[in-house]
Amino acid sequence: MITVSGTDGIVEIGLNKPPLNLVTRPMLRALHDAVVDVATRDDVRCVIFHGGEARAFCAGSDIKEFDDLGRDASERKILYEDYVLRQVARLPMPTIAAIDGPALGGGFEIALCCDLRVLKRGVKVGLPECILGGLAGNGAVRLARLIGPGRAKRILFTGLPLDAEQALDWGLVEELSEGSALIAARVLARTIASRGPISNRLVKELVEKALDETIAAALLESTLAQQAIFDSNDLKEGAKAFFEKREPHFKGQ
Repeated sequence: MITVSGTDGIVEIGLNKPPLNLVTRPMLRALHDAVVDVATRDDVRCVIFHGGEARAFCAGSDIKEFDDLGRDASERKILYEDYVLRQVARLPMPTIAAIDGPALGGGFEIALCCDLRVLKRGVKVGLPECILGGLAGNGAVRLARLIGPGRAKRILFTGLPLDAEQALDWGLVEELSEGSALIAARVLARTIASRGPISNRLVKELVEKALDETIAAALLESTLAQQAIFDSNDLKEGAKAFFEKREPHFKGQ
């Protein structure tokens, strides 16, 4: 249901429930276990989420599970789903969603929890919950932070999916690929993994703090982060490699 593979500091987490990778409680549990394990690994420098062999990156929740939820939805679905999405978003290393098939509803919410999104040209993304009278709660918050309230409301009010070009234009994704989004994401991940891992983890923290805290508090955190960099061996290695005209070999120390 969830596959995990990795090499050279890059871990790939695949949703593996063809044909559409529908989000079910067992899938959420498996995703949670994979994410929690990766979060503790100091050797991981970038994580790619992808749709495996399915036609969709993830087509959202399995609607067949809705019938018996009702008043117990928070306890049996909403809280746990939000918890798993938070775990994805809180991974300490950079993350990329490689979207080779439609990412809709809960599937796009997973992608929104990633730092970067690579979308294959011709593939659509969206949050269509309102078409069924539903709500993309987690997605509404993350979408508004990403692209602003007006465009977020248009997507959420209409439920209409966006094509790849519009998704890029609106800032929903950072890159379009002509071929496989997973291959393009691997290229991007290799670049990220070659950079200073301490720096990249601190950058992720600082960007989040810039959105969540006052500018004064965020700038204080940036000062502390800069000092941590100057205390690291990675910066010494980077400077040494620069003068020796070679690629640096960072150890995350």
